[in-house]
Amino acid sequence: MAKNDQKIGWIGMGRMGSPMAERLLKAGYDVSIWNRTRAKAEPLAAKGGKVVDKLADLAGADVLFSIVSTGKDLKEVYFGRDGVASGRHGGLPKVFVDCSTIAVEDSADIRNKLKELGADFVAAPISGNAKVIKAGRLSSVVSGTEGACKTIMPMMEAIAPAGVSYVGEGELARICKIAHNVMLGVVIENLIEITLLANKMGVPRHAFLAFMNNSVMGSMFTRYKSPALVNLDWTTTFTPELLRKDMDLGLGLGREWDVAMPVTAAAREVLQNHFGTAILQANPEAYLEKDFAAMMETMALASGMKLESENKNVPTGLET
Repeated sequence: MAKNDQKIGWIGMGRMGSPMAERLLKAGYDVSIWNRTRAKAEPLAAKGGKVVDKLADLAGADVLFSIVSTGKDLKEVYFGRDGVASGRHGGLPKVFVDCSTIAVEDSADIRNKLKELGADFVAAPISGNAKVIKAGRLSSVVSGTEGACKTIMPMMEAIAPAGVSYVGEGELARICKIAHNVMLGVVIENLIEITLLANKMGVPRHAFLAFMNNSVMGSMFTRYKSPALVNLDWTTTFTPELLRKDMDLGLGLGREWDVAMPVTAAAREVLQNHFGTAILQANPEAYLEKDFAAMMETMALASGMKLESENKNVPTGLET
């Protein structure tokens, strides 16, 4: 089947889902979209997307993509009373592709259920945020049967042009993404620590981070988080709650496989402090919906520092 003849279904129009689906539309794919809140899907209708009212309306797709928050959410949209598999009269997509970050056990359970229904399942978690997607720098890791992964590879390459790595069968991609997000938590905390140290000793944050970003230690991540750390802009790319979930998943795997993870364990407790100090905010719940980089305020509090924005125009490295 030619690439653009394949009918694609898409579930999830969050911060990541919407720009990812848009890349498939720009690549010329026929994409039908469902989101729990229909209004979030409607902007893509103007760009060629077909918004559907029911999950079962996606059952006729050749390939079904999803990106949701948890394994429980994924099971609900696939197998729930009103899920994709609830109206079998239209058949099922041949391949289900999930780009969420969920537990290995949930992923394996979903794979087995789909196999019983005659469908393949590809785990395809992604690395990046909405700005990374728009800059064409998103990457992905995939696992599943080799045949199913080959089928969806052109679609994943349209979504994640920075590179799609096939790592093998089963849930190996889930393990890679959990490891990736564990490192995310450790790196942001260490980056904040050293930035606060330099700042407290008199170095402007923007100057220190410019030095770091130009060094061998700089990365896409340190560059695109620098404006937040300099200007205290906590516009959400990833919440502390989601980061805590992923660090717990990583620590759980470490316990299961007898892998020592002392740095991760310490970083997870620093993150937990952020949840505790949120009570000092006027609206703790709203504060915890801000970006995980807001941990800088918690760590500054522990360091006896009161931060102010430096109001500097700091490049992200993702400018298009």
